[in-house]
Amino acid sequence: MNHRLYARAVAAALALSLSVAGIASAQMSHGGGHGAAMSIGQPGDASAVGRTIEITMHDNYYEPETLSVSEGETVRFLVKNAGAIVHEFNIATAEMHKAHEAEMQMLVDHGVLMPDRIDRAAAEKMKTSMGHGMHAAGNSLLLEPGQSGELIWRFADAKDLEFACNVPGHYQAGMMGDFRKAN
Repeated sequence: MNHRLYARAVAAALALSLSVAGIASAQMSHGGGHGAAMSIGQPGDASAVGRTIEITMHDNYYEPETLSVSEGETVRFLVKNAGAIVHEFNIATAEMHKAHEAEMQMLVDHGVLMPDRIDRAAAEKMKTSMGHGMHAAGNSLLLEPGQSGELIWRFADAKDLEFACNVPGHYQAGMMGDFRKAN
């Protein structure tokens, strides 16, 4: 192998390893955007639900766009995707949403996340080959057009929290809303 070709191969391998490390770091920095107890709260117990909030996801916005919650409150979110494309309802900080973008892009890159559907077979293949596939998070719902889902969440604090769609391009297009601390 000539020196120039070898240098390019090493550079490509280094770039690949850094991008994989970046994705792994993003996953660890916010529990994969999904999961166990986080400073923002944790999945709630149905027996502790104090109220239910209905959320409708349209293409590029939520209805309602702002929600008030109290520290320690457990809320049941009934979420419906009324849009024509796949959308996500994800509770996190802006920083966590940004880190989650890489995971969502990975789902697109592996053929799991299509504009109008989720390819469950591709998700299973990704899980087999990479050790993980679809997110099964307590702070997130990923819904196809027409689907509804439920998420129960116990809030630690509403400070700096958002709900957003992290399907590539959706957050940037304004598909997010704010949580406000209730009086």
